[in-house]
Amino acid sequence: MSMIRQQDLIDSVADALQFISYYHPIDFIQAVHKAYTMEQNPAAKDAMAQILVNSRLCALGHRPICQDTGIVTVFIEIGMDVRWQAELSVEAMINAGVRRAYTHPDNKLRASILSDPAGLRRNTGDNTPAVIHTRVVPGNTVDVRIAAKGGGSENKAKLAMLNPSDSILDWVVNTLPTMGAGWCPPGMLGIGIGGTAEKAMVLAKESLMDAIDIHELRERGPTNRCEELRLEIMDGVNALGIGAQGLGGLTTVLDVKIKDYPTHAASLPVAMIPNCAATRHAHFTLSGEGPALQSAPDIDQWPDLSWEPGNAARRVDLDTVTAEDVRHWTPGETILLSGTMYTGRDAAHKRMTQMLQSGEPLPVDLTGKFIYYVGPVDPVGDEVVGPAGPTTATRMDKFTDYILEQTGLIGMIGKAERGPIAIEAIKRRGAVYLMAVGGAAYLVSKAIIAAKVVAFEDLGMEAIYAFTVKNMPVSVAVDSRGDSVHISGPALWKRKIEEQAIELI
Repeated sequence: MSMIRQQDLIDSVADALQFISYYHPIDFIQAVHKAYTMEQNPAAKDAMAQILVNSRLCALGHRPICQDTGIVTVFIEIGMDVRWQAELSVEAMINAGVRRAYTHPDNKLRASILSDPAGLRRNTGDNTPAVIHTRVVPGNTVDVRIAAKGGGSENKAKLAMLNPSDSILDWVVNTLPTMGAGWCPPGMLGIGIGGTAEKAMVLAKESLMDAIDIHELRERGPTNRCEELRLEIMDGVNALGIGAQGLGGLTTVLDVKIKDYPTHAASLPVAMIPNCAATRHAHFTLSGEGPALQSAPDIDQWPDLSWEPGNAARRVDLDTVTAEDVRHWTPGETILLSGTMYTGRDAAHKRMTQMLQSGEPLPVDLTGKFIYYVGPVDPVGDEVVGPAGPTTATRMDKFTDYILEQTGLIGMIGKAERGPIAIEAIKRRGAVYLMAVGGAAYLVSKAIIAAKVVAFEDLGMEAIYAFTVKNMPVSVAVDSRGDSVHISGPALWKRKIEEQAIELI
């Protein structure tokens, strides 16, 4: 029988969440580096270089890998012989650990959790509560697997109730292109098969806690249908040519994880949840001997890469750029931005739209300006702002035409692709959409030399900031004619893979 102290669980949860905010799992880094060395598309290779450089910077600086520091998901197995020395419930202890981790003064993490989700959507302020899955099992230990899941990948989750005769492989390969690139590939796919609808989703989520080992599986060969399916899905998905950040390329997924459970004879529930380029999870076990703290990995396990934009990059002054200037920019072109831009996400766009429709003036003049879709982490120490990587741009699509028309905005910066409504609006208004690399938030923030909240302060990280930037790296994702690199890039590389039988990871 083990006696588990309340403080030991709290301390262990807090430590694990701080740890995974700035350390990728080493297996993930190794897998991305392997994909980087094999990648033939320069744009995708550049994106992976930024991801790897960002990861090393975060490991050295102990700051978040991504500005979206995630919703906390916990799988906890409590041994039947465990005794607790605690006043709080298990859920309350875990949430106390979450609260402490996210308010750590030396590495403050972004609070992203909103209560009353269908109503007022109030930020809880400390990223609680976590989503907790509890099992009581034989034994005398407490086993915890903990992850921080960002909204960009979590929002791409899919569930299908297939017929028993349907092909799971076909469903995955056909579904993945519909998910866009907002989940920040390259990453992992978690697949849950069987049980009931909710069980399949939990299985998919849980599978993502496993280590990347697809290469070992390929070398030894599969021993059951799930392992066969892992290899089939891996090859089928990578053959789509989606590539890093959806730019087209050889690697879209680094591994495919599958967990299954018996199901009803008439059913075949299948769930799919991606893990993004900010894959973050940890594992610890309590046995009554104090807290279980994470061990820092050897920094030499990260590839010592550097990232430079290259001489061909176009340098743009945001304070003088005109609508005529942006008409000369081409899809895939690297741009280095300097000057002043404004930030604004869903909540800011909604409020701006409401103000304009009611005849109120906006608190900022967006004429001839660029807006950056970001919700930054609060700064610590001498930072002007915390990690400030882009958010999924398609969430702003429904606002785009109206905002472009009413404000004179000429450019937007975000993550991944734009949908058809936004592309048509960009073409109609002669604007441009630029893409920053998702999963490189700390690297991107190094280009921000000043930051100030200028409107909607009550929205927290969704407030409008004025950022002064110097040589912030982006690429043209949709040009003023409506040509999208997220459409042309994957189509090109899918064709190349098919025609040339290019080796995939």
